[in-house]
Amino acid sequence: MDADVDAESGVAVQGTVAAGFEPVRDAFVRNFGERGERGAAVTVYRDGRPVVDLWGGTESFDGGGAWERGTAQVVRSATKGVAAAVLLLLHQRGELDLDAPVGSYWPEFKAAGKERALVRDVLAHRAGVPALDRPLTPAEAADADFAAAAVAAQAPFWEPGEDHGYHAQTYSWLTGELVRRVTGRSIGEWVASEIAGPLGLDLWIGLPEGEAGRVGRIGRIEAPSAAGGLKTRPRRNVAEAYANPDSLTQRAFGAITPSPDENDPAYRAAVLPASNGIATAASLARFYASLIGEVEGGARLFTPETVALARGEVSAGADRVLVVKTRFGLGYMLHGGASPLLAPGSFGHPGRGGALGFADPESGTAFGYVTNGMNKGVTADPRAQALIWALREAV
Repeated sequence: MDADVDAESGVAVQGTVAAGFEPVRDAFVRNFGERGERGAAVTVYRDGRPVVDLWGGTESFDGGGAWERGTAQVVRSATKGVAAAVLLLLHQRGELDLDAPVGSYWPEFKAAGKERALVRDVLAHRAGVPALDRPLTPAEAADADFAAAAVAAQAPFWEPGEDHGYHAQTYSWLTGELVRRVTGRSIGEWVASEIAGPLGLDLWIGLPEGEAGRVGRIGRIEAPSAAGGLKTRPRRNVAEAYANPDSLTQRAFGAITPSPDENDPAYRAAVLPASNGIATAASLARFYASLIGEVEGGARLFTPETVALARGEVSAGADRVLVVKTRFGLGYMLHGGASPLLAPGSFGHPGRGGALGFADPESGTAFGYVTNGMNKGVTADPRAQALIWALREAV
């Protein structure tokens, strides 16, 4: 299609939309005028083929450059869905037992009462170590050996396997160290060779120096108060949890202190599978499409049995970190609660403040949305939700 200009913001949106998916284009265009979008892209796959591929705005949240078709962005916790796929694929190949204790692969992890923590507990946010008694500096967080030792020594905040709470930052070192112990490679190296390379994805956990010029600057924005009718205020207990420096919520998100500069090349080059993956919307959608079926020019990654593991409910109810009701399969947020997706069988993962990727096996749909403007919310960004509501009209 030709460029479509939002009347309120004057931003031109480019790309292609298959017949019947025009509501997604309309919602994406309105995001710029109604919901404070600065620069973003959205891609939708249906039955292994792209049916929506749109981008617009500026490459950087503060106005630098135009967003191009190949612009990539930090996707924060949407990275967790990629990390989960690595562990599930290792299980699918017979190299990792989900029901084995974490300590059987990583003996040091048995310390301080974590002997009973299972690999599946890590994936379902039940391992009991969402925070650290002493937060790591950004440099320590990027040191795989140092960070893994800190997590291994940490006493659990609850009996592993008995409750769930979002492991916002420690998920990096839990998943990353398991992959290192099983394969001898970093999770970033494994993704590059076993997922991104074969599928032709612009997706990295640990950005190569040569790709730095394709990544825009990420930053905080304030959505308009109306937000197209999709912005809601957090409940009082949620607001209090995020405001209290001693709460488990703040300690979990503050496991790296001070907060790293997400635009720093050193941070982007680190391997932090909880938070610093970088991807294009097209690659995030193609990744999820490959989990549930074959994609053009690539293979299917998950067997039906592995899809069932990804989206079978393991954790549900009040989340001890997010202080709202959450639902997790093995590594993925499920539809409902704090993370409304396309339909009841959908599974995926948001990134705090904006990004989102998911798959819906029943409709054969996969979705990827990336943005450079980060809102306050953690799991249900108004811009992504507007796109999902529009997508429901099309499928």
